[in-house]
Amino acid sequence: MTDSDCVFCDIVQRTAPATFVHEDDVVVAFLDINPVTPGHLLVVPRAHLPALSDVDAPTGAHMFNVAQHMAAALRNSGVRCDGVNLFYADGKAAFQEVFHAHLHVLPRFEGDGFKLIADWENRPTREALDEIGLQIRGAIDRDSR
Repeated sequence: MTDSDCVFCDIVQRTAPATFVHEDDVVVAFLDINPVTPGHLLVVPRAHLPALSDVDAPTGAHMFNVAQHMAAALRNSGVRCDGVNLFYADGKAAFQEVFHAHLHVLPRFEGDGFKLIADWENRPTREALDEIGLQIRGAIDRDSR
């Protein structure tokens, strides 16, 4: 299944340009055209799956497996890579810009300019964590696993 308005569907179908580094029956991996660091890759399912909840378990596992292989390839490639971040944005509030599932594989090095900024000092109490945990456990759909 593809979406005619989706740039990642166009890339998967090779009607839009991309620099591919991996292809199989389930996913492709290619260089991001707006990289955080040189070598920034995207692992993208061939099927148009807009949200994380649309990704079935075998596809998600395969995406992660390919991301692991891409991280190893980055480390062995000569591209500057002293570490790797995996990043998945699900939804506009999480900074998802292309609504087709994709996992970022980011080669990292000291001083690369990429930062995760949050209010790390505003820590919840143990009681608040326990309450949040209770809410999440109560919302788990045990039939969907």
